[in-house]
Amino acid sequence: MSACPRESVESERDGMRAILGSYDSELNPAECSPQLTRRMREAEDMAQKAHAHSSEMEAQLSQALEELGGQRQRADMLEMELKILKSQSNSADQNFLFSKEEVDTLRLKIEELEGARGRLEEEKKVLAAQLERLTLQGDYDRSRTQVLHLSMNPAGVARQRLREDQARLQQECERLRGLVHTLESGGAVPAHLEGTTGLPSAKEVAELRKQVESAELKNQRLKEVFQTKIQEFRKACYTLTGYQIDITTESQYRLTSMYAEHKADCLIFKAAGPSGASMQLLETEFSRTVGDLIQLHLLQQDSPPAFLSALTLDLFSRQTLA
Repeated sequence: MSACPRESVESERDGMRAILGSYDSELNPAECSPQLTRRMREAEDMAQKAHAHSSEMEAQLSQALEELGGQRQRADMLEMELKILKSQSNSADQNFLFSKEEVDTLRLKIEELEGARGRLEEEKKVLAAQLERLTLQGDYDRSRTQVLHLSMNPAGVARQRLREDQARLQQECERLRGLVHTLESGGAVPAHLEGTTGLPSAKEVAELRKQVESAELKNQRLKEVFQTKIQEFRKACYTLTGYQIDITTESQYRLTSMYAEHKADCLIFKAAGPSGASMQLLETEFSRTVGDLIQLHLLQQDSPPAFLSALTLDLFSRQTLA
């Protein structure tokens, strides 16, 4: 391919030279005009330029052919690598599918093992709790523990003493049951039990009963007198102060004035401080109607007696005016 353009250019150049030579041979030197000489030189210059261009094109063509060969070689190498990668990809896909199945199987096995481990841990906790309980109860592992029995075992001695005490106490209980049954039926204490029981005789019991009855009668009379005195005291307080005082709950007292317009009109005081040293007025429907007296005598003067006196005068004046 590189020789064809060069041969054509050379053949054209030789043809032109032959034509110019034949033309020069036919003409005399005198007949040759400077114009023809100039055109001949231009033609030779053009031929040289064409030759140089042809050489340059041949060099570029050779370089392009070399590059094309290198590209083809590189393309062949890339094609081989692509085939290798495709074969590796196919084998990797097959291996991936196989390992995915294995992963699913292993996942199921792991879940089963986790469940089994959870059950075993629960059983372990239960067994540990049972072992601790048995250990606290005095049990032990007979396969790993040796028990030494002492000839004078303190525990055996204590158990024997406990059995003897139980037998003795059982006999004492039986004897006391018989004595209680005898006393409940009104009989006398047997002679063989009088010295051992330390209980009083039937005569002494009768005297004690009389003393108890006398004391109960005395207490009853004192209660009656006390109730009578309480009623007298309440009446005296009601007459002198004009208020009936009732204990509603612990540390609370309800005061009802004899001049109250309604039975529900009452005041409730609560004892506060040590031993009820101070009184606090609790809010009621009636206390809301005497706010002025509360403000003056309780909040400013801090005097419950003055408040009660002022309230008594106010209620009394209302009844008098009415």
